[in-house]
Amino acid sequence: MTFPDPYGSGQDAIQPPPGQAYDPPPPPGHGYNAPPPGQGYGQAPPPGFTAAPPVPVGYGYGQYPAAAVPQGMYFDQMSGLLLPDGTELASVGRRIGAWFLAIPLAIVTLGIGYIIWGLIVWGNGQTPALQVLGMRCWRPETNRVAGFWWMALREIPGRLIDGILGFITQITSFVLFVTGKERKALHDWIAGTVVLHDPNKVLSS
Repeated sequence: MTFPDPYGSGQDAIQPPPGQAYDPPPPPGHGYNAPPPGQGYGQAPPPGFTAAPPVPVGYGYGQYPAAAVPQGMYFDQMSGLLLPDGTELASVGRRIGAWFLAIPLAIVTLGIGYIIWGLIVWGNGQTPALQVLGMRCWRPETNRVAGFWWMALREIPGRLIDGILGFITQITSFVLFVTGKERKALHDWIAGTVVLHDPNKVLSS
């Protein structure tokens, strides 16, 4: 059995029956993929879902949150270290200059004078050459200037290890120092120190 098409055929087939209009369009905000009533974009998630934690202000890739940097210090992007304000990681050229300066200083002071001078300034995280060029040894592990015993570890066993295999260990120490982002030679690795340029003597107290 077939039933007649009450709407006709052809063009008439797409017309609604008499007295019946097209369905009205949905109101704003209720279209395709619109959020359910009472929940807009950026509002609380539906039950059963956990909102993502907020991102701290000023926190992004390659940055530390402000709370992680102690007062009086800053985060050095090049080395990845927290350093005291007014200081910077000593440059390669300045460090090499200190190495060459130690030779004439030792000669002028007849050796024994250089040793006594060194024993005096070790307590300030310095060697005679570092003191002349405004540098100081710093321990990032404790955020303090290296004390006497750390400097003794750096300058006695550390220097012995630097030259224990002669040219091999010396060139290894130099390569580590030049290529490392913290510019640490073997004796710095042994004592856990980095060398800072402190032109204004902010670390002298």
